[in-house]
Amino acid sequence: MYNLHDIVEMKKPHPCGLNRWEIIRLGADIKIKCTGCGRLIMLPRWEFEKKMKKVLETAENN
Repeated sequence: MYNLHDIVEMKKPHPCGLNRWEIIRLGADIKIKCTGCGRLIMLPRWEFEKKMKKVLETAENN
């Protein structure tokens, strides 16, 4: 599964050329930020789960 501040890969790359996104907000909607250009996108949870390919890095929980 995925948690806050994990880095995920989506099925389609962002127009800036990178396909790495950081999860910024979790809830009914999920906000992700492109690690390349910093663009923020908010998706409904069902759409995010459909478009997410895999978790690349997990965040360290202190």
